Amino acid sequence: MIRHQYSPTHPSPDSAPDGRPAVDSNAASQHLKVPASSAGERVDQALAALMPEHSRSRLQQWIREGRVRVDGRLLRSSDKVWGGERLEVSPGADPRHATAQPEAIALQVVHEDEAVIVLDKPAGLVVHPGSGNWNGTLLNALLHHHPPIESLPRAGIVHRLDKDTSGLMMVAKTLVAHTALVRALAAREVERIYQAIVVGRPPVSGEIEQPIGRHPVNRVRMAVVAGGRPALTRFRLLEALAGAALVECRLSTGRTHQIRVHLESIGHPVLGDPVYAPRAGRLAPTLATTATALGRQALHAVELAFAHPDTGAPLRFHSSLPADIRAALEVLRVPA
Repeated sequence: MIRHQYSPTHPSPDSAPDGRPAVDSNAASQHLKVPASSAGERVDQALAALMPEHSRSRLQQWIREGRVRVDGRLLRSSDKVWGGERLEVSPGADPRHATAQPEAIALQVVHEDEAVIVLDKPAGLVVHPGSGNWNGTLLNALLHHHPPIESLPRAGIVHRLDKDTSGLMMVAKTLVAHTALVRALAAREVERIYQAIVVGRPPVSGEIEQPIGRHPVNRVRMAVVAGGRPALTRFRLLEALAGAALVECRLSTGRTHQIRVHLESIGHPVLGDPVYAPRAGRLAPTLATTATALGRQALHAVELAFAHPDTGAPLRFHSSLPADIRAALEVLRVPA
C-alpha cells in the first residue's frame, strides 16, 4: 500500500504530478516490483535501485512527465513506497532529438568500442541541434554513424564543445555507458585539458574559482555572477607570445563557456573569441590580424582521460593543435 493521502488539490491518476496530462508513450513499458528492502524509500530512490543504468535526475524527470505509474497511479518523486508495489515505466524517446535526421557527415573517430566513441571535433561543427542549427550537427552525424544511438538521451552526447572550439569529445553508445560517463563527469573523475591562445600575459599558473551564470543583461553571454553555478578552472602558462600567451586549462567543472568566461574575467580572453574578446580594432595590429585570420576562438581540447564505463580500464587520448591555431602561434612567436 502506498501511504499517500490524496485530496482534491492533488492530480488525478490520469494527470502527471504537476497537473499536466500524463504522457502517452508508445515506447515499450517496463514492469517492476518494489522489493521489501525498499520499504520507506522515496519513489525515485526505489526506482534508482531497480534501474541503476539510469541517472537519478533522469528518473525524476520521467516521474514529473508522468512516465512512471505506481500501482496505476502517478505520484511525486518524494512519495514513499513500502514494498510490493507494481511499477510501470514508459521511458519514451528523447524529445530533444525526435525530429533530427541522420546525415552522412564525416567524423574523425579517435577510438570506438561497444560502449564509447571518442571524437576529434573540428571547429565549426555544432554539437546539438538548436536555434538556427537544426541540421548538419554532430548529433545528426552520430545518428548516421551508429543508428541505435537514437534511443539514448541526447544521442549519447554526455558533454559539449562550443561550435568553434575544436578537440576531443566522448559519446556513449549504450545506456549503461551514458549513465556511467555522466556520473563520472559529475564526480569530477573525467580529466579534460585544453590549450588556448589568450590576449596578454597571464600569471605562470593559477586557478579561477568563480560562479558562472547567465549574463544579467546580455542573455547570449555567460558571466561570473553571484548566485551562479560553482566553477573551477586551473591554468598554467605554456609559452609567452607577442602580446599574447599559450596557456593550458584544466576543467574541474563543465559550465557553459567556462574557460572563455573565466579567462575573460581575469583580463586574458581567448584570442578570436567573438563573444568575450575585444574587437579587432581594440587589439594590437598583429593580434588583430591573427584573430581575423583565425575566424574563431583559439581554444582546443587536447586531452581527455576517463575510466572505461564497462571495464573501468583507464583511457587517455591526445589531440594535436589544429592547423589554424598552429599558424597563429607561428605568427605570434617572439624570435629567439
